[in-house]
Amino acid sequence: MKYVDTSKLSVREINRKVAKSMVVKYHYSKQWTKCSIALGLYYRTGNQHSFFDEPEEKIIGTICYGDPIGRHSGASISVSIPRENVYELVRLFVHDGYGNNVESYLIGEGFNWLKKNRKDIKALISYSDPQQGHVGTIYQATNWLYQGNRIRPNDSWLFKFEENGKFQHGRTIFPYYKTNDIKKMKSLVEKDFWVKKELRKHRYVYLLGSKTEKRKALKNLKHPLLPYPKVADVEEIKIIKVEVNK
Repeated sequence: MKYVDTSKLSVREINRKVAKSMVVKYHYSKQWTKCSIALGLYYRTGNQHSFFDEPEEKIIGTICYGDPIGRHSGASISVSIPRENVYELVRLFVHDGYGNNVESYLIGEGFNWLKKNRKDIKALISYSDPQQGHVGTIYQATNWLYQGNRIRPNDSWLFKFEENGKFQHGRTIFPYYKTNDIKKMKSLVEKDFWVKKELRKHRYVYLLGSKTEKRKALKNLKHPLLPYPKVADVEEIKIIKVEVNK
């Protein structure tokens, strides 16, 4: 696919309801999340607007930022960056068919918008989900820093209680069983169940401050920088049947 003609693109802030509608309908997760800033990607079609004396535009994507979802994520980048100065890139979506570089363009314009309009934001965190086969190729293409997938200390497990049922996160079942430990679950569940390990997400960081602030942050990182992962590095997801009476 050819590269997009960026002269036909523009990025500006949009109502979060507009971003939510697009994410819930088109993003692979189909889920909205907490969002403080939503930017829209607009494409000039080349036609004249049917009502106004200006070129016609249509929204083809969105990028959304919010407070980091993990409780300690905001304070985990550098001792020189307070938690409140860290945001997370929580959702990114662009319709197909607009060129190979269109997502990179949106991410880059997002950086520019934040530097101009939200100078308090000094760093971004984002995560790539290997369960979707993602290793963060788009973050690598836009020069994010990679910090691996081992920052979270413990593995998490997904559970299902019918062979053809849906997996639920351990956090989801915890309020009911008061545990998500597999061994303890064996004594609480009356029939066999299935588990699979939740693959650890890849963590990426992007520094937004001045050159001086970036240098200071890099000298005081709380986690080391690592080489970018490759698609071939994605672990195989194994489903394990837990037999209750054994």
